[in-house]
Amino acid sequence: MPILVCGSLAFDTIMTFEGRFAEQILPSQLHILNVSFLVPGLRREYGGCAGNIAYGLRQLGAQAVPLAMLGNDGQEYLDRLASLGVDTRHVSTASESYTAQAMIMTDRDNNQITAFHPGAMSMAHDNPVPSRGDITVAIISPDGRDAMLTHARQLHRAGVPFVFDPGQGLPMFNGEELRQFIELADWVTLNDYEARMLCDRTGLTLDEIAAKVRGLIVTLGEQGCDVWDGAHAVVRVPGVAAEAVVDPTGCGDAFRAALLHGLEQGWALQRCAELGNRIGALKIASRGGQNYTL
Repeated sequence: MPILVCGSLAFDTIMTFEGRFAEQILPSQLHILNVSFLVPGLRREYGGCAGNIAYGLRQLGAQAVPLAMLGNDGQEYLDRLASLGVDTRHVSTASESYTAQAMIMTDRDNNQITAFHPGAMSMAHDNPVPSRGDITVAIISPDGRDAMLTHARQLHRAGVPFVFDPGQGLPMFNGEELRQFIELADWVTLNDYEARMLCDRTGLTLDEIAAKVRGLIVTLGEQGCDVWDGAHAVVRVPGVAAEAVVDPTGCGDAFRAALLHGLEQGWALQRCAELGNRIGALKIASRGGQNYTL
C-alpha cells in the first residue's frame, strides 16, 4: 500500500574537504570566525528528506507518495521521481521560488557543515494531506515549519498513523509544539543528539515519551539504535558495519525508508530497526543521497 512521505525536496551540492574542521577552527576565536575551506570534490545530487526516503522505498519495492513542494527550477527533479516510479501527484510547484538548496561540506572525519536555503519548502503547508483511502502509514520528516505542524494535525484527523522524525528541523519547535507532535504521532524516531534536545525541551524522559506512542527509536550511529516498542522495555538493536565509510549523506533517510517499509508490512519495530541499520550501512558505503542499490 502507498506510503505518504511529508518532507523536503532539495538539490544538494556536496563538497569534500580533505582536512579536519577541528584543525581549521580555533575555539577561542569563534567571535571573529573567518575561515575558508578548499574543497577539491564537488557534485550536485537530488536530495531532501522526501526525495531520499522515496528513493529508498522504491529500492525496497514499496509505493512512495511524497507530499512536497518544488520551485520553478524543479521540473528536472519531478522527472527524476517519475523515472523511479514514484507517485508525484502530490508534489506541487511554487512558481516564484527556487527549489530548496542544501550546501553540504564533509571533512575527512565525516563531520558536516550545511547551509540550507528553504525556497519553495517554506510554502509546503499550502500543499495539504490528500484525501485518499489507500494511505496506510506516513512520516513527518524535516520540512517547512508550518508544513510539519499542519500535516501532523491533518494526518491525525484523517486517522493515518504516522512517524514523527523531526531530524534537523527539531530546533524550530518549542517544548509545547514538540509535546503536541508526540501526542499526535504513532511513532517517534530521532538520533541520540536530537533525543537529548527533545527531552530537554519537553521536560519528558525517553521512557515517558515512549509511553505516549506506539514506538520510539533512538539511533546511535555505528552502535545501532535503542527501540521502545509499545509496553516493552528498551532493546538495543546492534549496528551493522559498513564495508567502507564513503559518505554519510542520506544515511538517516535510508533508515527512515526501511522503517516505513517495515511498518507498512506490519513488522515489529525491532525488525524494522534491524532493516534500517542494514540499509544505512549500505548507504554509507556509497555516494550521495540517492546513489545506492539494494
